[in-house]
Amino acid sequence: MPSIVYRMIEVLSVLVTDLPLGTNLGIFHLLWTILSGRLLQSRGAIIPALAASGLATDALRRAWATLAHGAWDLTQLLTRFQDLVRHEGRWQRHRVGGLRPVAVDYVGYFRPRLKDCPTKHFNSQAGKALPAIPFDVLTAVGSVADQTVLVLRDLVRAPDNHALLIAAQAHFAPDEYLVADRGISRSVAQMHAAQVDRFVLRVAKNFTARRATLPEYRGRGRRPTRGALVRPCARTYRGHRLAATPPDRTETWPHAGRALQAQIWAALVDSTDAPGAPTFTCYLITDPAYCTPLLLVSSLKLSAAEAHAAYRQRWPVEQLPQTAKQLLGAHRQFVFGEDSRQRLPELALLCSSLLTCT
Repeated sequence: MPSIVYRMIEVLSVLVTDLPLGTNLGIFHLLWTILSGRLLQSRGAIIPALAASGLATDALRRAWATLAHGAWDLTQLLTRFQDLVRHEGRWQRHRVGGLRPVAVDYVGYFRPRLKDCPTKHFNSQAGKALPAIPFDVLTAVGSVADQTVLVLRDLVRAPDNHALLIAAQAHFAPDEYLVADRGISRSVAQMHAAQVDRFVLRVAKNFTARRATLPEYRGRGRRPTRGALVRPCARTYRGHRLAATPPDRTETWPHAGRALQAQIWAALVDSTDAPGAPTFTCYLITDPAYCTPLLLVSSLKLSAAEAHAAYRQRWPVEQLPQTAKQLLGAHRQFVFGEDSRQRLPELALLCSSLLTCT
């Protein structure tokens, strides 16, 4: 047998060692079935996939019952997985500006034929939200040798991004920060509401903020209660062009043979906040290779080059759902129980992280 087979059997044995007797064997068979790509052959049907793995009838029923009714939780498997990664020492965390990134993403498993599906996820091809089982994915970013590798830290059953931010804050070490796309949090106020005080966040092009200081009183009318409005990107609203606010400073730096430029606005608060609220910095980064500039906000004291590098740590998080759906065959699923419809995608995402780490 190839050495990778023995390696995966060893890893799976470590993951299930703390589970109840019987349940551990059922989870082992489920994980092995997903990792071996049997879902691709069965087009997402779990019982034919288990049967194709060569399991006896009793073992097949035990694995199916474990998925549907077993007394286990994904947190138990994730804890063992993270302990294993730390113990082996091959995986090294990335650092940007002296801090370690924690990347998050919003993932949906579409279930168009699932009756009374209470949740939806946006489908770009359909142009609308479709019935789906969505998850918020929380990952630590690092590398094995020269290969960027993500370690799955937590999954939050969506749709509740506020719960994800709270979970992220609960997992944070003092030297970690959250890096997210605009699908996770649409405003800095949501970060503050979840008490996430270290973040790098991509925001929409129509993003606005306010200065953290009040403008001078001009001697007439009501005294100002909020800072001046800051609009990083010019736009048109109802036929009127709204000009961009001049930046506080600009920075230029080389990247991949190109010269990147950033306009920076410092000491800002959310557009709904008054002076005294936590401040952040806004970066409008222009890259000659792209038509659309990148608009970031961060509560950290970073240069524009560091903010750009910090946000780029989020991009590898897309590997996990792509591997789970396309390579392992979990994009189609034929499970309908209340627990099964949540547990099978969770196991598929865990297997995706296992494949990239081992």
